[in-house]
Amino acid sequence: MDQISFLFHLILVDPMTNVLVAMARTFGGNFGLAIIVFTLLMKLITWPLTLSQLKQSRAMQALQPKMQELQKKYKGKDPKKLNAETMALYKEAGVNPLGCLFPMLAQFPIWIALYQVIRLSLGNAPESLITLSQRLYPIPYVHTAVPLSNTLLYWNLGQPDTSYVLPFIVAASMYVQQKLLTPAPTASSANSAQAQQAQMMTWMMPLMFGFWSLTVPAGLALYWAVSNVSGIVLQYFYMGRKVDWKNMLTISPAGAPAAKAKPAAVREPAKPRVAPQRATDNGVADNDAGEADVDSEGMPVAARAAGQSARRKRNGRRRGKR
Repeated sequence: MDQISFLFHLILVDPMTNVLVAMARTFGGNFGLAIIVFTLLMKLITWPLTLSQLKQSRAMQALQPKMQELQKKYKGKDPKKLNAETMALYKEAGVNPLGCLFPMLAQFPIWIALYQVIRLSLGNAPESLITLSQRLYPIPYVHTAVPLSNTLLYWNLGQPDTSYVLPFIVAASMYVQQKLLTPAPTASSANSAQAQQAQMMTWMMPLMFGFWSLTVPAGLALYWAVSNVSGIVLQYFYMGRKVDWKNMLTISPAGAPAAKAKPAAVREPAKPRVAPQRATDNGVADNDAGEADVDSEGMPVAARAAGQSARRKRNGRRRGKR
């Protein structure tokens, strides 16, 4: 472990310490401005990795329809076959599922080294200056920069930010960057496993880095904030200045829910049509269409008229007998 720590300091911590101290010397001993400039330089150096991340993200989004077809085909049947077909699809399209995470993983050593540099350069104890002088190269320009100014605006870069401003900027800028990196899912892919994982990453990463910004020195939180904001600007121009603001302002990427089908209206049975009647020569009602119509009670009009005529004749006979 001691050998690994020695190599880590030799390869990363000591060079970064000297570069940042020299930059601070250039900006009048202000270590905060040195961190900002150093962050922008690192963003430009690692831009090829970020560009690869953007391309991998777009390629993964383009494969979503085919991956959904595989999931429907092998769902609950053969998980091994599904994994094999998915990996074959990745290989055919030249997509690496870990390609989106590699740029972030590559920056972890830089974050750890910067944390050590800030502790060395901005320590409040007198012995911290002795430790810092032992890490500096024998260059007069670097040695004359010590001691350094540990303040930027009202932040003490060697202590955690108690105003919650930097943690909020870190979390909000990382959320926007994640939204730019992850295109909005279609309605068919909104409930897929990939969409749910993307939603989890969209929220988990900003929350984690926002929480870490409350505990680490403000100088490291400043590095994350400047890195995120500069990454947003680069992604904005890479995407052709086209931003899906609806997706940016949508909390959940689950897409618009499908419209529920309205129940069919219950149709009432058609009432029988009562046709206008007209008297004929034989006293039987007829209608204009010449059809066998019915009255409001459903009885054929002709049958009712015939019944009424028969009752009148019977009543007349009874009166005659009397």
